[in-house]
Amino acid sequence: MSVAVTKDAQGVTVREQKIKKNHIKIKLTVFIVLASLLVLAAVFAKYLCPYDPYAQDLIQAMKPPSMAHPLGTDRYGRDMLSRIVIGSTTSIFSTLILVAVVTVLGTVIGIVCGFRGGRIDTVLMRISDLFLAFPSLVFALAVAGVLGGGIQNAIIALAAISWPKFARLARGLTLARKNSPYLMAARLSGSSTGKLLFKHILPNIAGPILVTAVLDIGTMMMELAGLSFLGLGVKPPMAEWGSMINEGRSMLQVAPWMVLAPGAAIFVTVMVFNLLGDTLRDYMDPKQRDR
Repeated sequence: MSVAVTKDAQGVTVREQKIKKNHIKIKLTVFIVLASLLVLAAVFAKYLCPYDPYAQDLIQAMKPPSMAHPLGTDRYGRDMLSRIVIGSTTSIFSTLILVAVVTVLGTVIGIVCGFRGGRIDTVLMRISDLFLAFPSLVFALAVAGVLGGGIQNAIIALAAISWPKFARLARGLTLARKNSPYLMAARLSGSSTGKLLFKHILPNIAGPILVTAVLDIGTMMMELAGLSFLGLGVKPPMAEWGSMINEGRSMLQVAPWMVLAPGAAIFVTVMVFNLLGDTLRDYMDPKQRDR
């Protein structure tokens, strides 16, 4: 007796669909754990450093990787491993703060514009068009240069150019749900505007915004590192991966580990958060949810 195999609209068996969903869940768990380990390492960085990351010892200057110094030392004899570990606090936390700021700011602006419409929508969207008209990193360089450099000013500069993307995303999602039946019912029940926005609209558009924010972590980290590399980020001797690459670039031929070590730290961190964002997007795809 033949057994009928139930298939979905795309011809994928139910069993294959469940295997795929479980695979995505496992991947998501792995990348959440890896991202959490990076954040925890940044939190407890000062306890994980084998040496004082700011202590200079010119006798040990530019020593290649060894058992004593696994990633070598820089031109001042400072242990590179310790500086990369302590630099994770600045690089990772600055990026997370930046992403949080632009996500909240852009989302609030987008929801208000999409829900209210009219003049406020026109004005704010034209302002966002103005910001989007310039190359993002060039605009950030100009803003950071005017503000005078420093990690706080670098965050402000990147936040000024990054919020329009979230504003446009939140506006489009809000417009798609503005006249939905559940929102009309909430209006008829006497819900206030604030309740409509933050209880009914925001929870229903949070998924795509969260995915976009996680995917933006890697981009923001590279842009912050780029500003620091150009001297518009952290101020020496503060350890930060972009500024460490800048410090070592003139020694690339004689001491390549001074550039390769912080570059590898950026590469690994960006890759982990990008893979987390991609997997989170797959997990939140309606096609992957239980029917």
